[in-house]
Amino acid sequence: MKFRPLSRLDRVLVEIEHALGTAFDPQPACSRPSPALGIDEAPLEDDQRRHAGGLMRVNHVGEVCAQALYSGQAAVARDPTVRRQLLEAAAEETDHLAWCGERLHELGDRPSLLNPLWYGGAYAIGAMAGLLSDRLSLGFVVETERQVEAHLEGHLGKLPATDLRSRAIVSQMKEDEARHAEQAQAAGGLDLPPPVKGLMRLAANVMRTVAYRV
Repeated sequence: MKFRPLSRLDRVLVEIEHALGTAFDPQPACSRPSPALGIDEAPLEDDQRRHAGGLMRVNHVGEVCAQALYSGQAAVARDPTVRRQLLEAAAEETDHLAWCGERLHELGDRPSLLNPLWYGGAYAIGAMAGLLSDRLSLGFVVETERQVEAHLEGHLGKLPATDLRSRAIVSQMKEDEARHAEQAQAAGGLDLPPPVKGLMRLAANVMRTVAYRV
């Protein structure tokens, strides 16, 4: 059976479907079981549960943004190898999204109400980076993942010590993000100028502050 190539409209519709699924699907399909599988739920005080929920909501938003960023970059990538690498990384980020969504539900909390806004902004940033060059796009991945890795390390110090289920998820995410950064750098990612890195940190700090509460 022969399949016709996707038209420009087809691609737009696919991107819209992906955006809606990422922003609104409470439990997307994942390819790997949650790292929390088999770990007993520990009793948490109400304030500990709210704090863990806020932190996992921030992590969930980060994965929404990662999906958008990779999708935007892949949509305009010139090199098929770079596009494939971005999409493979996005598949792992879908696992993270599902794990965080599941953990939020377990904690009696919810995803950010601003997920459509987070997705749209990150997609635009990814597309702009990709339009400039594939190597710049990969460099953006390197810096993003390094900052996310540091952010997740910080969350391991903030999550309740007894919340082993959340901690297992964050630890695996941190390991995956470090690998994505290494792969993007090995593929030729450019080192971004310090002002760009600073702006990225500033934007991430704003996102974390807002997403913790909203």
